[in-house]
Amino acid sequence: MELIYKIVPAQLWHQAELVGTFAGSPVDLSDGFIHLSTTAQVRGTAARHFTGEDGLLLVGVDPQRLGAALRYEPSRGGALFPHLYAPLCLEAVISVKPLPLGTDGLHQFDDSFP
Repeated sequence: MELIYKIVPAQLWHQAELVGTFAGSPVDLSDGFIHLSTTAQVRGTAARHFTGEDGLLLVGVDPQRLGAALRYEPSRGGALFPHLYAPLCLEAVISVKPLPLGTDGLHQFDDSFP
């Protein structure tokens, strides 16, 4: 099983843990879906949208647990990105890991990340 990922501020994620679902970050709420990334895309997402931002988590999600609300749609030059058109139920979450900043302002993915 290949996971898909959500990069999320720890504070927002901890609020989601209290209620059992993640409704999305401000940009997700504005766009009408939760932005996710595949394994191949998540490093680029971190560099493009989160450089220099501390206090983030990398949330690994089982796409098979999301049902029809998950759609792969073109973005960034035609690449297909996973978009979730529903709140993210925490039962679909497989892992939650810190995404620390390196001294260069880029996020450091742990050694277990593919």
